[in-house]
Amino acid sequence: MQLPQSLIHSLQHCKGFDQKAFEEIHNNHQQVVSIRLNPLKYPNTQYPIPNSQKVPWSSQGYYLSERPSFTLDPFLHAGAYYVQEASSMFLEEVIKQSTDLSQPLKVLDLCAAPGGKSTLLQSILSPESLLVSNEVIKTRVSILTENIIKWGASNVVITNNDPAHFKRLPGYFDIIVVDAPCSGSGLFRKDANAVQEWSEQNVQLCSQRQQRILSDILPSLKENGILIYSTCSYSASENEEIADWLVRDEELSPVKINCKAEWNIVETVSPQHQAFGYRFYPYQLKGEGFFIAAFKKIAAVQSPVFVKPKKTEKFTSAEQTIIEKYLNNPAFFYCIKNNNEIIALPQPVSDALAILQSALYIKKAGVFLGTVIKNELVPAHDLALSIQINPAVPFVAVTKAIALQYLRREEIHLESVQKGWILLKYENLPLGWVKILTNRINNYYPTLWRILKK
Repeated sequence: MQLPQSLIHSLQHCKGFDQKAFEEIHNNHQQVVSIRLNPLKYPNTQYPIPNSQKVPWSSQGYYLSERPSFTLDPFLHAGAYYVQEASSMFLEEVIKQSTDLSQPLKVLDLCAAPGGKSTLLQSILSPESLLVSNEVIKTRVSILTENIIKWGASNVVITNNDPAHFKRLPGYFDIIVVDAPCSGSGLFRKDANAVQEWSEQNVQLCSQRQQRILSDILPSLKENGILIYSTCSYSASENEEIADWLVRDEELSPVKINCKAEWNIVETVSPQHQAFGYRFYPYQLKGEGFFIAAFKKIAAVQSPVFVKPKKTEKFTSAEQTIIEKYLNNPAFFYCIKNNNEIIALPQPVSDALAILQSALYIKKAGVFLGTVIKNELVPAHDLALSIQINPAVPFVAVTKAIALQYLRREEIHLESVQKGWILLKYENLPLGWVKILTNRINNYYPTLWRILKK
């Protein structure tokens, strides 16, 4: 791989940089494959991880000895795990060391697609916490939504907004995660095209855009709230210099994260204000290039705006019975009906919905249970994959072969005496719905999610 010499030159004074090792690792085509298990679902099943090694800074992360066919693995489609780059899993450690996770928190993942950091956050936040998972690029919201649904948590709202829109929520969030758009030099080993697209000019443009994004979003961080900033770039202009700018111009206080020596993560300090940052070099650890830093907001902020919740349609007693039939703990949820469609949000975060609706474009909130038609629920796929689904809902266990037929949205055949809406399960994990009729079985796996690979 021919690395840009201007990049090599710019990194000479970065702590931990070794030019020879850097060039050698980029000419080593061995791929590092890692996944992060879903603790919300994993206790219910036994996902096999042969010849795996633990990611040392992640409670649920594992390196795989080789890359399997993830597309043809029903466990992936059931939300048992997420394929995530190991370095970025360090977000878990940063959150745990900078925040009290035992408290209910309001958390914003600003640049969330495709969903790696949002699903990680869902894994460690309390059920009473709220996650707002935002993606500014409209075409990327669908993959974010798909991955959030597969993960199965209910305390999440997906939005499609520009960072500037969040100024309408002053001092609202306890934590804001900004995995900023960057020049991408940390991903050269995974994406050869990124090398061709890299330039010093693009680094400067990214640095300016990162400052603009951070300036727009910081008013919505509450006093003593935590900002976590990360990039997949090696360039100091997008990392340490941004950290200096955050301390100098935005008056944030840097937060130190304790790293074990054997992790080989390089702790840096910014040149002007000694703000802590953490660099990941692929020749020192098993992971790609990554930078992350945490800051505390010490300036007082405007009080949040509180909005009176909108009136919602009332449920009939029959509809209430339907809801109780499908949810594991109905009393924990606040349900909303709109044109016979029902969504469920945890009671502790239900008041937040009206506030978010007043300021943002909401793509999805909570769990979509389905549509009530003639006192019957046509259940949604969201409900099938939710960890909140009632375990007493009728189901049929299927083999891997039938699971793949279902995931391709093909016709399937089951030996079942049950009729009506049935949940298909593979290794005790729900995959989705079928409706068993007298002479056929209707496959209701989402068309846009179906496996096309044979």
